[in-house]
Amino acid sequence: MARTMQISDSIVIAVDPATAYDNIADVTRMGRWSPENTGAVVADPDRPPRVGDTFVGANTRGAMRWHTGCVVTAAERGSRFAFQVQRWGLRKPALRVAVASWEYRFEPVDGGTRVTETWIDDRTGWPDPVAAVFDRIVTGKRGFAEFQEGNIRRTLARLKEALESEQVD
Repeated sequence: MARTMQISDSIVIAVDPATAYDNIADVTRMGRWSPENTGAVVADPDRPPRVGDTFVGANTRGAMRWHTGCVVTAAERGSRFAFQVQRWGLRKPALRVAVASWEYRFEPVDGGTRVTETWIDDRTGWPDPVAAVFDRIVTGKRGFAEFQEGNIRRTLARLKEALESEQVD
């Protein structure tokens, strides 16, 4: 059976698209919402992200800790923010490897903004059987898509709760 290479989920948050975007695009804050990411380091935290900017993400799953090297691929305030994970490593992201791409879309709707988070499996060179074994070992699920489905759902719910209760700076 072919693996699922992309999944998305959406939630409506009672804020304007620019506010939702500003919080997501500040990747140093992602650890507040993500069940796996614990934050990021950016070169210039005092300016909005631009396409081509890089950052290092810190992540955890159980006892496992690792870092990712990411590049911003879309930065359209109030509309779309995306990045691609291009490096991986335990202490620093030294290994160049296609991992995943993440995209966030912001659509004005009655009652606020529909935020859609999408995960894309960039491991296109991996044979499905190899990916299936690897995914089961590192996630405990049938595949990364199933695992990320839960992560996306939790991230969006936490983002909604924080933004609607004004727990943001």
